[in-house]
This record gives sequence, C-alpha cells and structure tokens, in this order.
Amino acid sequence: MTVLTERALNRATLARQLLLEPADLAPHDAIAHLCGLQAQEPQEPFVGLWTRLRGFDPAELSELLTRRRVVRTHLMRRTIHLLTAEDLLSWRSRHEAMLLQRVLGVYRRELAEIDLDQLAAAGRDVLAGGEPHSQSELARAVAHRWPDHSARALGEVVVGALIPVVQLPPRGLWRTGGAARYLPASTWLGREVDRESPDDEVGRQLVLRYLAAFGPAAIADIRAWSGLAGLPGAVKSVRDRLVSFRDQRGRELLDLPDAPRPDPDVPAPALFLPAFDNAILGYDDRSRIIDDAPRGLSVAGERVVLVDGRVAGTWKFCDGSVNIAPLHSFSRAQRGDLLERGSELALFLSGGETGRARVG
Repeated sequence: MTVLTERALNRATLARQLLLEPADLAPHDAIAHLCGLQAQEPQEPFVGLWTRLRGFDPAELSELLTRRRVVRTHLMRRTIHLLTAEDLLSWRSRHEAMLLQRVLGVYRRELAEIDLDQLAAAGRDVLAGGEPHSQSELARAVAHRWPDHSARALGEVVVGALIPVVQLPPRGLWRTGGAARYLPASTWLGREVDRESPDDEVGRQLVLRYLAAFGPAAIADIRAWSGLAGLPGAVKSVRDRLVSFRDQRGRELLDLPDAPRPDPDVPAPALFLPAFDNAILGYDDRSRIIDDAPRGLSVAGERVVLVDGRVAGTWKFCDGSVNIAPLHSFSRAQRGDLLERGSELALFLSGGETGRARVG
C-alpha cells in the first residue's frame, strides 16, 4: 500500500480545501464542496471564502443568507456551521442523536427527570407563530413548565438538539451584528428536514463528500470532523468505490480514486485562515497542517497564517492593519508574500479604505 508523506497529505488537503490556488467557484458551490464552513464567529466565513475564491464579493454570501440558500445552524460536532439549505435538510436527521448526546454531556444533571419529548413540543409551540426567538427568550418561554430546572439548559437542548433550527439574518451578514435568533428550519426554508432517506444512505453521502473535501483521511478523521460515531458501517459499504493509502504513522487512509493528490513539491501560497477553520479542525490527526506544539491554537479561536502550507503564525486585524505574529522566523521571500497577501486582506476587511500588514 502506497505511503503518503506528511507533505503529500498537506498538498492534498490544500487542494481539496481550495487553498492551493484561488478557485473559480460561486460561494454557494464552494460551501457545498467544503461540506459547510465553521461559523461560531459570524464574520469568519467571509475570510474563509475570501482566502479560497477568486474575486470573492462578500455581498454574495450575505445575499445567500437572506435568500435562504445557505443557513447557520448547529451540526457537525454541535458547532455552528454555515451550510447550504440542501445539506442541512439532508444531513440534520443523521446528526440528531449526536447533538442530543453532546448537550446531555454538559447538562445531564440539569435536565434530569425532564421528558425531552414534552420539552421539544413546548419549544415548537413557542416558535409556531413564526416569531424568531433568541435562545434565552425561548428558554424563558418554556421555563414555567419546569421552574425547578436550569433555564439555560432548557434553551441549550431545545436550540442545540431537539428542534432543527437556524439562526436568522442579520446575524452572519457582512459587517453586520445581531444576536442569534432562531426559527425552525422548516419554517425558514419552507421544507421539512428529510427523514425519509435511510441513515446508511446519508452516512455514505457524508463519507464521500468528506473525502472529496478533506481526503485522503482515516476513519478517525471522519469521526473527528462529523462528531458521528456510526460511520464505519457507511465506510464499509463504499469501500469498493475508494482507494487506500498509509500515512507515515501506519494509519490507513481512504480516498476517492480521481480526487486531486498534487505533487508534494508544488508550491503553496501564503494563506490567512479564519478562526476555527475546518482545514485544521476537520481531522483527528492534524499533523499534515499544524505541528504538535501550536496545535492548541486551532481550538482557541486564533486566526492562523500558513507558510508553505503549514501553520506558521497568527494574525489579527486592528485599525486597518493585519498584524502577523510569527511562530518562527520567515525567509525574506516568505515575509514578502505574507505582507503582500496580508495587505490585500486588510483592504478587504476595511472595505477598501486602507490596507497594510505588519509582521511583529
């Protein structure tokens, strides 16, 4: 079985994640290809698409949200993702057990002795009128039924697991604030979540879509990205459609036969990733893109820069400037590439007013 080096995996990841060169894709198609964008921080998907797409216009993403073609919702790993409406409707049911398990892992004691079916019905009753509610408003609206229980826990389990809901604009629009307010996905999209497709069919779709965007990857990587424990069966059912490799640690890696696996020596541009980007978080073994020592940056909400395809520093935007904090020294050429691309990012984030970058 062919062994793929860390650098070979790095270049494959960059290619699948639309990071090796700017992609000529519409934002909707890019979001679909990437299986969604991590979106806990509402403005970060704009940076994620800017760094991946040629000529990205942030107004296009805002329009996708207002036209209900993409949505913000809890899904993979129970984190907020920006997804196409089609993927949410198709995938939500397959994630329900995981979503509930993760909420109960935090609030099991607070939710003890509560009939979750009754709680879900109460939440649906509150939202049935079509009026968006924040999580705290929804919690207060149902809390009178369970006065001895934590209102916070009630709101978390309703919004995060029991009812398929989406966060409504203006939250998530370009350079726009707004509290997270929710409506059922079926109300917002005019279609019910798909409960007809067998779980194994959705699982197979998830495996194949994941490998297209993240492969080559191990089953543990698929589990880490999705938060789902039950995908080995789906993998088994599509194995005859996949090819296998090994990494340098001996793990089996699966991939689509015709997916891009670039030459490891192909150059990689200087890259600026948003907070919580799935190019890093979408794996159990992240060594293909980040060293062990700075691995904590990937879960701490730090925005990172990639040099030669690997995490080499962090960046912040302040007063019209992108400020880069290196993890190690850069060559003159690397520094020049970072300053050039960082200035372009500063111009994008400032709305065309100023654009400069500094390496600290």
